Amino acid sequence: MMFDVQTVNEILGIDESYKAPDTMLKLMLDEHKRPEVFKKFLAISTDMKFDWFHEYFEDEQAQRKSMKQDFTPQGISELMTKLTGSHEGRYYEPAAGTGGILITQWWQDCIDDPVGLHNVKKDFIAPGISFFTYDPRNYWYHAEELSDRAIPFLIFNMAIRGMNGVIVQCDVLERDAKEAYFIRNDSGDCLRFSEVIKLPHTKELEQELNIKWEVAK
Repeated sequence: MMFDVQTVNEILGIDESYKAPDTMLKLMLDEHKRPEVFKKFLAISTDMKFDWFHEYFEDEQAQRKSMKQDFTPQGISELMTKLTGSHEGRYYEPAAGTGGILITQWWQDCIDDPVGLHNVKKDFIAPGISFFTYDPRNYWYHAEELSDRAIPFLIFNMAIRGMNGVIVQCDVLERDAKEAYFIRNDSGDCLRFSEVIKLPHTKELEQELNIKWEVAK
């Protein structure tokens, strides 16, 4: 495993794994430190088609007893993505965890570019052509997750890949929400990192996201 406990903790600058979620969230909300952290991870691997934190999070952060938390194997993620077929640039996932299935869908979008190549005749679609046609602004990923421990890693996974979308920290059934984060890449460059914007607790966003903001205690 490339990103074992020691490697991840060293990059985050922590000595104990329990500090990882809070540290990661602070880094993701810091517009100056966020790209620096991304570059440190990319110096180790540039293979973006899977969740780097799957084993790290499962071993060190998962709340299996209290929240029945577990993670989808990569093979199942790939099968689910194939079964759902192509879409029109919109993706929704409840209980997204750290983003394993979402990343698989994003990677498939990058390869196939169903939006950019929608009106192109199949005879003209050659392998690798999506590299020239894929535009991250054509795709929107809506992910929801309740866990305080998973949210920072989910933010990382979307932002380092230059996605556009929203992450809502909420109970997907009751719709009670703690926070929401706008993940924005407003360029046409799929290699650019996304911004991370913590959204305000407004009535307008309650309606837009179909949530109820939790009352601060």
